[in-house]
Amino acid sequence: MNTPSHYVFNLALMGTVLTPEAKVAITIGSMLPDAPIFAFYLVAKLVQKLPEKQIWNEAYYEPFWQNIIALSHSIPVAAIAIPICLYFRWKMAAFLFASMILHDLLDLPVHNEDAHRHFFPFSDYRFISPLSYWDPQHHAVFVALGELLLVLVATPFVFKMLDTWLAKGILISINVIYIIGYLRFYVFRGGFSF
Repeated sequence: MNTPSHYVFNLALMGTVLTPEAKVAITIGSMLPDAPIFAFYLVAKLVQKLPEKQIWNEAYYEPFWQNIIALSHSIPVAAIAIPICLYFRWKMAAFLFASMILHDLLDLPVHNEDAHRHFFPFSDYRFISPLSYWDPQHHAVFVALGELLLVLVATPFVFKMLDTWLAKGILISINVIYIIGYLRFYVFRGGFSF
């Protein structure tokens, strides 16, 4: 699932009656699991100057990066962290880890070849879904449309929760980018071929 979708869905599902601080923790937790992927991409593209195909077909699967990505997407690690945070009364950190778990649960059904090891370090098991949020060979045309529609439906609820116009502007921008992206990559590129 695309990282901005996690932001929208996590706030819609977790942030309805929470303080602004909790919403910040949920926001950070919704995006934190994907942070190593962004770091990987910046290193591969800007430092190593690798071509896109090599970045995503080879470098992404190197054990170093896969272990970091697996750790950031680990449901058990986040689940263990929550009671520790609650014991020490780090309430915002508990919200952050709960948001990370929700991110992982939303990723499970939409990752095929790029499935994460959500039970690392206790298991290297990857749930290989028949669906993909990006790969047309695994129904991405429909998955991306579903993701887009769910973001559009969740947006009014999240919009009411946001306290600043900057945050509201980012939310609106996500919607606009998703609509344009879907039209560009799936409708006008012929992505509807079966």
